[in-house]
Amino acid sequence: MGEKTEKLLSILKLQPVVPVLIVEDAKSAVPLARALVQGGLKAIEITLRTAGALDAVRAVAEEVEGAEVGAGTILNVAQWEAAVEAGSKFIVSPGTTQELLDAARSSHVPLLPGAATASEVMALREEGYKVLKFFPAEQAGGAAYLKALSSPLAGTLFCPTGGVSLKNAHDYLSLPNVICVGGSWVAPKELVTAGDWAGITKLAAEAAALKG
Repeated sequence: MGEKTEKLLSILKLQPVVPVLIVEDAKSAVPLARALVQGGLKAIEITLRTAGALDAVRAVAEEVEGAEVGAGTILNVAQWEAAVEAGSKFIVSPGTTQELLDAARSSHVPLLPGAATASEVMALREEGYKVLKFFPAEQAGGAAYLKALSSPLAGTLFCPTGGVSLKNAHDYLSLPNVICVGGSWVAPKELVTAGDWAGITKLAAEAAALKG
């Protein structure tokens, strides 16, 4: 577990914001990822919420130099295996099941498991996890909630995702138990549809410059 934790940390420490992408058309994945990397966001999460998501992961893994692509919204072992086969460097889940934990244990690819309560965090700590996704961040209590967890659950790091935006990202990044945040605002649908890659690079650079 220690080696996989270090592998995950090396990816999440690349930048303060991990783009969380819903890619409708796999053909846009490569120019989108290149625009994000150019702006300084190398770690990219592509969620498995569309028919073309796995193709998008595969294309970015094979064609975008400098990108560390991961797959998100992984709900079961079949999705895990497909995402790893497509080239995912890390796996993200909104919650956790024993099935996913078993898959993660036998895989070389690190898991960023989701948790929203102290009990869920404690259960994952017992499984050896030190880095978790806090989801849905804003709806589950926001930065104030995570701050309250920092003392009793010291040693656990979080990547808050869900309702995080440019306006409130600093509230999370300023916390001692937050390593980065996940957000979709760096790749708005209208810019992707328009193919405005320069606009996305600008948003990525703005996000990459955020500090805690």
